[in-house]
Amino acid sequence: MSKINHINRIPRAKGIDMAAFYSPKECGHKAQHIVLSAKNERIIEEFITILGMKEQFAAHDVPMPNKLVMFGPPGTGKTLTASHLAYRLQLPLVLVRLDAIIHSHLGETGSNVRKLFEYARVNPCVLFLDEFDAVGRTRESNDEVKEMARVVNTLLQCLDEFEGNSILVAATNLETQLDHAIWRRFDTKMTYGMPDESSRKRYINKLVGPFEQEIRLKEYMCELLAGCSYADVEQIILKSKRKAIIASSPLHKQFINDAYAEYMPRVLTP
Repeated sequence: MSKINHINRIPRAKGIDMAAFYSPKECGHKAQHIVLSAKNERIIEEFITILGMKEQFAAHDVPMPNKLVMFGPPGTGKTLTASHLAYRLQLPLVLVRLDAIIHSHLGETGSNVRKLFEYARVNPCVLFLDEFDAVGRTRESNDEVKEMARVVNTLLQCLDEFEGNSILVAATNLETQLDHAIWRRFDTKMTYGMPDESSRKRYINKLVGPFEQEIRLKEYMCELLAGCSYADVEQIILKSKRKAIIASSPLHKQFINDAYAEYMPRVLTP
């Protein structure tokens, strides 16, 4: 297993070399342009508010939420949300693609899952499990690999025992394939979709910023990029900015059109 980038100042432990580590400052930079739907913004704000009221909730014997699952198409902001949450809570982000920890010997996969949760137990962090369906798929769908059901059972046990000062965030593009028992373990759920016109305008404004541009270009971009994911919008605008910088020119429609044609986004209905 090859190691992903590690941040030296963040504690790490043997057995989680499949993870990437990011400091709160790095998370803030990554998520600086995040745009959340009104519903998801309310969920995040309430989640953070509750975490700041531990004594009050303890007094009423109401458990604190510490697990959040996100589902939706690729490029719609799930990873940015994990970074945003880590920054707001001033916790390091430990990012793990669960498809990367599946071992040919499934017993080792279960061991890897346990090591991740043990690390989060003793090191406060936002543990972000991406491609969550890779391990959390329904046990009924694993007829060809019966041992995978044991991995799911291990994951369920780890979810039940998850406590301390860390937060667990999981993301999947295939929520219908997750085991129903796993769904029940998450106290907070967030749905992601393609940006609507209002969200697209906000995101474009953040990405373009003060960059010199021709008149009404943002309106043109908003129309052209309808149906694109946030990730696609970002890449097209960054590519357009590079073209403008090379040409020592303000941003204009031709740069946008050329970037769009070169990037070839997969356009979906918002």
